[in-house]
Amino acid sequence: MSALRRGGGALVVVAAAGIGFLIWRRQKRNLPCPSSLSFLLENPFMSRVAGAELLLDRAGVAEGMRVLDVGCGPGRITLPAARRVGPAGEVVALDIQESMLERVRQRIDAQNVTNVRLLHAGAGEGQTEPESFDRAFLVTVLGEIPDKAAALREVYRALKPGGVLSITEVLPDPDFQTPGAIQDLAREAGFEVGEKLGGFPAFTMNLVKPV
Repeated sequence: MSALRRGGGALVVVAAAGIGFLIWRRQKRNLPCPSSLSFLLENPFMSRVAGAELLLDRAGVAEGMRVLDVGCGPGRITLPAARRVGPAGEVVALDIQESMLERVRQRIDAQNVTNVRLLHAGAGEGQTEPESFDRAFLVTVLGEIPDKAAALREVYRALKPGGVLSITEVLPDPDFQTPGAIQDLAREAGFEVGEKLGGFPAFTMNLVKPV
């Protein structure tokens, strides 16, 4: 019984922290999720509605591809993508927070991963190579970026012709972006709007750089 009580108490603490974070974020927009709260990005709910393997499948990530993980956080997509593309491929994990990149670095070292490169930069700062990536991801990140148009222009430039930017949004993220808002930004950046997959509480929209 004591173990059950401790487990229940831990769930209460996690839920309280999550609710508190949501309230705080609704008051302060365009801020990245702090690394200390990365458990909000990696938990059973996220795994169920927007698991890494599901998102990689939706984007069509395959062996040998180069993948850009924008706002990689603790590496929830980065490491599975690295395994998926294999030694012939590469994943570039971009994040504005050095503390998040350090978490990815620790996982890379622990798992002896050799095909991930870390990039400390903000989305839209122009630090990525042009026409170098087959796929790019923005997973619950777009709403945190102050200059969303600049970020999408950079990803557009970084993708090869025919490359895909896969954007996933999940409720109840306080920075949730609607499909309509994403489509407007995508078209302004030059993307063609591809398929929308999923629905409530999580959806993925694939945007294609024209050939």
